[in-house]
Amino acid sequence: MPHDLSPLPQGSTIGILGGGQLGRMLSLAASKLGMKTHIYCPDANSPAFEVTPHKTVAAYDDEAALAAFADAVDVITYEFENVPAATAEFLAARKPLRPGANALAISQDRLAEKSFLASKNIPVAPHRAVESLADLEAAIDALGLPAVLKTTRLGYDGKGQRVLRDRADAAAAFAALEPKPLVLEAFIPFDKEISVVVARNTTGEVRAFDAAENVHRDHILFTSTVPADIAPGLEKHAAMLAKVIVVALDYVGVLGVEFFVVPSGERQALVVNEIAPRVHNSGHWTEAVCLTDQFEQHIRAVLGWPLGDPARMADVVMENLVGDEVLTVPTGIDGNTQPHLYGKTEIRAGRKMGHINKITRRS
Repeated sequence: MPHDLSPLPQGSTIGILGGGQLGRMLSLAASKLGMKTHIYCPDANSPAFEVTPHKTVAAYDDEAALAAFADAVDVITYEFENVPAATAEFLAARKPLRPGANALAISQDRLAEKSFLASKNIPVAPHRAVESLADLEAAIDALGLPAVLKTTRLGYDGKGQRVLRDRADAAAAFAALEPKPLVLEAFIPFDKEISVVVARNTTGEVRAFDAAENVHRDHILFTSTVPADIAPGLEKHAAMLAKVIVVALDYVGVLGVEFFVVPSGERQALVVNEIAPRVHNSGHWTEAVCLTDQFEQHIRAVLGWPLGDPARMADVVMENLVGDEVLTVPTGIDGNTQPHLYGKTEIRAGRKMGHINKITRRS
């Protein structure tokens, strides 16, 4: 039976799968709108647990715990895309799951994602499925080198991928990458990377934030700069493609869409790198300069409320604080900089510990 799409009232409880920094920020945004949140996560030290008294510490396959969690909330969302499909389906049968299980399944699998996007005439990198070393050799023949070999699942921040520059690299890369199957993608010689954060609610209203220009360091997002240094027409095209994707997915919530900006004759074109069915690291700048940031927008969407205004009121650079870079706060920031620390108890190399938003020009 379909779930009720009526807007949820103040005082409702939003269940959030995942207890990392994104779940923490979603919980904080929900509280500003008079909502309660209940965090479900197997990790007892999850930073999201610090901002709400309602939590469940249990595995994602613990059906008794999942059922009790569903009974305690009015709507369910998630902060990461690797929620097991069985978990999503179990919960969706009991309470509204937003975004839905179909969007989650598509975004969890790089092959399914690229097939879906291509079916909507959205440009993606040429690619081939790889289940065996023979498949990989055939894919190299078809796509050429360099190319990028990736897991179809569980990859993030550069994990689960290898750049192949020589055929001699193929066997070792195939053996190293797990889980199988894999996908080989043609190497895209891009000019820059941008992303668009877009939202859609239960009534079909769609709003997009401005495009961010992204720079990665050691495969981890380093900075997101807004406005992006791209032609206005290209930014409008990126927003249009992002809106096409959320509508085609019948999506409810915030979605991150990452693009390569590629040379195309005298102009530039866009290729979608990947989509993320959640609030997105490259959208953290919205906290400092938008009337409605991405976290509030996601909460509004899953509640069935009207979306907020995503208009930007200043130029900004978001910078991730990775590992011991977090120790530069507060002495390393000035009055134009907004810090956001995630409350993680252990500093580790390569771990996102917080971010800062630095205003570079006021509108």
